Amino acid sequence: MIAGLPLAFGAPLVLAALVLLPAIWWLLKLTPPKPRLESFPPTRILAEIARRDEQPARSPWWLTALRLLLAGLVILALAAPIWRPTGESAPGSGPLLVVIDNDWASARDWETRIDTARRIVQLAESAGRPVGLIATAEPANQEFAPTDGAAIRTRLDALVPRPYPTNRAAIAAALRSTANATEFGGVAWLSNGLGGQDAEDFGRFLESSIQAPVTVYGSDGKALLGLAAPVATADALTLSAIRSDGAAASSGTLVARDMRGRSVGEAPFAFKTGDLRTDAVFNLPTELRNEIVRVEIAGQQTAGAVQLLDDRFKRRRIGLISGASSDNAQPLLSPLYYITRAVQPFADVIEPRDANAALAVPQMIEAGAAVIAMADIGTLTPDVEEKLATWVEAGGTLLRFAGPRLAAASADTDTLIPVRLREGGRVLGGSLSWSSPQPLASFAAASPFAGLAIAPDIEVRRQVLAEPDANLPARTWAALADGTPLVTAAPLGKGWLVLFHVTADASWSNLPLSGTFVEMLRRISAFASVPLMQDSAAKTVEGAAGATLPPYRLLDGFGHFVSSDPMARPLPASGAPVDPSAEHPPGLYGSEDGFRAINVLAPDATLPPFDVSAMSRAELRPYPTTAPIDLSPWLLLAALVCLIADALAVLWLNGGLRMRRHATASVIVLLTLMHGLAPPPAHADAASDQFAMDAVNKSRLAYVRTGNSEIDDMSEAGLAGLSRALSARTAMEPDNPLGVDIEKDELSFFPLLYWPIDPSSPMPSSQTLAKIDAYMKQGGSILFDTRDELERAPGSTGFGGTPAAERLRAMLSGLDIPPLEPVPGNHVLTKAFYLLEDFPGRYSGGQLWVEASPPEDDATAAQRPARPGDGVSSILITENDMAAAWATDPDGRYLVPTVPPDPRQRELAYRTGINIVMYTLTGNYKADQVHVPALLERLGQ
Repeated sequence: MIAGLPLAFGAPLVLAALVLLPAIWWLLKLTPPKPRLESFPPTRILAEIARRDEQPARSPWWLTALRLLLAGLVILALAAPIWRPTGESAPGSGPLLVVIDNDWASARDWETRIDTARRIVQLAESAGRPVGLIATAEPANQEFAPTDGAAIRTRLDALVPRPYPTNRAAIAAALRSTANATEFGGVAWLSNGLGGQDAEDFGRFLESSIQAPVTVYGSDGKALLGLAAPVATADALTLSAIRSDGAAASSGTLVARDMRGRSVGEAPFAFKTGDLRTDAVFNLPTELRNEIVRVEIAGQQTAGAVQLLDDRFKRRRIGLISGASSDNAQPLLSPLYYITRAVQPFADVIEPRDANAALAVPQMIEAGAAVIAMADIGTLTPDVEEKLATWVEAGGTLLRFAGPRLAAASADTDTLIPVRLREGGRVLGGSLSWSSPQPLASFAAASPFAGLAIAPDIEVRRQVLAEPDANLPARTWAALADGTPLVTAAPLGKGWLVLFHVTADASWSNLPLSGTFVEMLRRISAFASVPLMQDSAAKTVEGAAGATLPPYRLLDGFGHFVSSDPMARPLPASGAPVDPSAEHPPGLYGSEDGFRAINVLAPDATLPPFDVSAMSRAELRPYPTTAPIDLSPWLLLAALVCLIADALAVLWLNGGLRMRRHATASVIVLLTLMHGLAPPPAHADAASDQFAMDAVNKSRLAYVRTGNSEIDDMSEAGLAGLSRALSARTAMEPDNPLGVDIEKDELSFFPLLYWPIDPSSPMPSSQTLAKIDAYMKQGGSILFDTRDELERAPGSTGFGGTPAAERLRAMLSGLDIPPLEPVPGNHVLTKAFYLLEDFPGRYSGGQLWVEASPPEDDATAAQRPARPGDGVSSILITENDMAAAWATDPDGRYLVPTVPPDPRQRELAYRTGINIVMYTLTGNYKADQVHVPALLERLGQ
């Protein structure tokens, strides 16, 4: 800084040249301007000759000042002045390790963090130091070794904030071995600004394992805001806004939106000074509250500022009916009292006006009950049983509780129970029993109750017993310590039958007195809203064991909805808690009919600020709030203006600016001739028309031009080689391939585009991404090739860890991409022309990814030789460098060898290309053709 101004110089020694300005002034003062020539008659000159001594005229003072200003501007520009310098540094010496947190908390000022990282890498590169880069939200198998600055900048360009927390523990474990092999000379950690035990442990690890100077960029001076899980009450929906810094009072607004993004309501919130948590309340009618899918903090662009709501937060209507006689004077003896108190926090209770089940059941169904709870009703009349069965098959959930009446009922007459019951029941404890009361066993992983805490004092003294059979284990949701079922369930149509083998009051057990009972009913209420979803994609499995929920709408790091993530995996439908991670990023899992939400922040989440005190030798710096401005270009521009002004001034002083009449006329004539001879403006339509004619007149393969001549030449040669193979082996005779400008050219002429991923190429614009998305949805297919199979860490799966893969993930995050899977063994691609098991290119280790087809049951899959899918996959992804394996010169000589060199691998690469082309041209007809022999055999032909 200079005199308090936010100004610094990159080369301050150059400023010493300013002392030369007085010498320049002295020279300019002594040097006269060039004499001005005037034409006079010679006789007049001779007549007026006067003999006297004359002094040469001096330069005008303003011209001297202009030239001094010019020299000063050049000197200042060469000193590399910077306005508002940020003061980044590359700590230490030797290889530099840059650690950047790219989780959801980094998304709010992501560009600032990336710019800071770029400047640090530039400083290290200018000092000749190699740089290693670690992103803490990426998989632990990423590349840690130091390399040149250009490669690191490419990786930085491909990085995006992830919607889940960092994985610093795994990164530290992987880095520990790398740090022993590579002695880093300094560490620059661009943290997300959050503290906690994880951040402190990672900071201590950096100091202890990498014994070098550490600089930590901790905060940008602004509080980080987040949104904790909501709490649904009978009257309102309450959410807690949290922040990382409570130094000042602040306020904001929560916006609730439905599935289409329309605003349903707003709720203000306000933090007092010192408060880190405050509540916002939505007072909306039940119908509007049930439409809420997303609640966000207005103006915040992070996944942590978003809470997604699933069916668990929609207020259900639960109908209650009991077989016991009512006693208004003693409500604690009524089983419905315990159920009512347990479900009040998350559901609306429907109590029928009539105790007659024949009248009460239709009333509750007409009132929109999602669950009907029946306490100790042993025998149902045929008409009531028929109405309940129809309602359950349509998607309702019938929740029944045992009691003396159910225990005494005939097991053969009641069909609305999930298992067959023994008559009489079982008594545990008492003077006439050898057994003692039993506690609850831990819930199985496949149970909807998985993960619930069990109160240690729960005891069951009596229960009804289920008849053992082969289906009993799969239908058991909860059991006692001795293994006897406590809660059983079975699907009926689109709905469920659920039975508690104890009473709803405290007569048989103290379960209704515990908080576990409340959470079990909450899970059943949430589970009751998923019957339609379980019917789709063949996900209903006996007892809900093994059912999965595929990714439906996921969040990116900025809190925006994206269609899918290649690394996302389906959720188990058991309802067990799932922490957000790379395999299960925050978002909605399921389908439009029903889904489950995974959020970043838990109900008890906090946002502790970063505390550098745990690191004894680290230097803490804030992130720059504004980017530095290099003043050199502006000073050089001003110097150029001064130089032009000086030249014009000299011409003026010498009379050079006075233009004769004939010179003016000559200039006018010259300009007129130039305008007449100028070629007519080119029309863009002519080029686009010619491109369209070339594309439609003959069948051609096409590739996307990346701007890298080496990659584009290899793509053209590869598709040319594949075209020759198609002409020689199939009925298709394609012409020379065409290169496509993805931003300007029409894509609909080509059923298949080959797109090699270049990490250094610029990201497509939003308009281009929308154009690509429309092309894929209208029937086009794109084969993305990252060409990085050798760069991947051994054993890595999915996408990530390489610059090309990260660039592809960044591109796909802006597209509506369906779920992907490796090509299964019975996919049409394996037999579209050749019979294939693998899909190699120049490399053979990578997989070929396509759209995931709906799962088939084992019986159907065993009888189907080919899996048809639904049309043609709009996206195919490989890492095997297909074009390099196909590439030949016009004489048919291969341009590059395969890795490893294997003629069989190259032949399989050609067969892979032919299968892909035939698949995109013919669709899934091959899946029907392979059934022709079986159809003819059935017809007796």
